[in-house]
Amino acid sequence: MIRQLSGFLEKPQLYASSTGEFWNDAHISKGMLAAHLNPQEDAATRKHEFLDRSVHWISKIAPPAQYKSLLDLGCGPGLYAQRFHAAGYCVTGVDFSRRSIVYAKEQAMQQNSPIEYHYQNYLTIDYKNQFDVVTLIYCDYAVLPKADRLLLLNKIYKALRQNGKFIVDVFTPKMRKKESRTWQCHEEGGFWCEKPHICLESVYQYDDVDATELRQCVVVADESIKCYNIWAHFFTKEKLLSEIQPVGFNSFEFYGDVAGKPLSDNDETICGVFTK
Repeated sequence: MIRQLSGFLEKPQLYASSTGEFWNDAHISKGMLAAHLNPQEDAATRKHEFLDRSVHWISKIAPPAQYKSLLDLGCGPGLYAQRFHAAGYCVTGVDFSRRSIVYAKEQAMQQNSPIEYHYQNYLTIDYKNQFDVVTLIYCDYAVLPKADRLLLLNKIYKALRQNGKFIVDVFTPKMRKKESRTWQCHEEGGFWCEKPHICLESVYQYDDVDATELRQCVVVADESIKCYNIWAHFFTKEKLLSEIQPVGFNSFEFYGDVAGKPLSDNDETICGVFTK
């Protein structure tokens, strides 16, 4: 175990894979769902008051009377999807967390809601001219390596009808962290593991063309060691535009968040609205 642990003291290769399951780990997914459902936390989902403002704004720039069908990528347990449906959209949600999709489907059944939910990696979607709006919210786009981002962009463009809108938000360089390393001891268990464990958390910066950042969590419990690598990228509006516009989008607008705040140089996020 010592030899295995010592290997995690070195900077990983760019885009090295995690060794532990994340989205569908029984314990982690339970904590993720709880974070989604906490209305006062900006964790897995933004605070629910922000969700209300966000859906209200989206329904103004893409009125459901004209933009009826909406695809919510990374829908989680359906908190946005429920609000989109209430605003008048015909909603399809896709997410890679089985627990979140099960919860979303249960809620839809209880509310007699026609929202469609699919347990699926959104990199594998294959729609053609089916949606008027596609949303990818809470900076999911920024965790993907460039090759996956371009793959997803082409799939989104294909999924949209003519004049359809793609609404996406990303983190700006204001959110970049300094390199660091910390140890934490969780005697009562915690987010990463229900058993007592130690967590070595490191932040690494890379000099690649994408200026990639890694947050690595190495979890040591009993006789097991699991590593979780969470990759991140940061965007200016120029970088975001240069990546998305060539796919074929005709027009674009930028905002400071996905509730329509005017964009400033001090914002931690950028929201882009791209029209096919």
